Amino acid sequence: MKLCIVSDSHDRADALARAVQAAKECGAEAVIHCGDLIGAQSLKPALAAGLPVHLIHGNNLGDAQALHRLSRASSGQLQYHGADARIELGGRRVFVVHYDDYGYAMACTGDWELVCCGHSHRAEVRRVDSVKGGSSWLVNPGTVAGLAAPQTWVLGDLAAMRFEVHELSERKNMAAAT
Repeated sequence: MKLCIVSDSHDRADALARAVQAAKECGAEAVIHCGDLIGAQSLKPALAAGLPVHLIHGNNLGDAQALHRLSRASSGQLQYHGADARIELGGRRVFVVHYDDYGYAMACTGDWELVCCGHSHRAEVRRVDSVKGGSSWLVNPGTVAGLAAPQTWVLGDLAAMRFEVHELSERKNMAAAT
């Protein structure tokens, strides 16, 4: 199973939708958003791609009630988990949290095969040794909004446990140009 992993979209609906669409074109079957979406409305263009989305809120919460309403109205496409998420995707144990230091700590537990985080706006993919003698993948997709950093997202392959950082192209939104 391939995943689109994004974070820190900060109300940039177009950038988020472009990343999700690019990931879908690469075979992604689901989206993990590691927080700081902010406005529920900014998620709607990304949902149009038709992929299931797992979302946590981060430190820039926005309107949690609107996220709950959008989640309930999505017929299961959007799953809003709150502050963090403990999910299974593609047969893998996945933990999602916004803060990168919290993500590192959860990777160290050895309880998760993949830990996704955000907050720092710096894309990073690395293996973290656990206290149980194994290791976990720690993936921070950076900021899809491009705030003080490149606009990045990660394509993950859960079968191969491979993760690639992608930068959004500078393609302009054609609807806005006409």
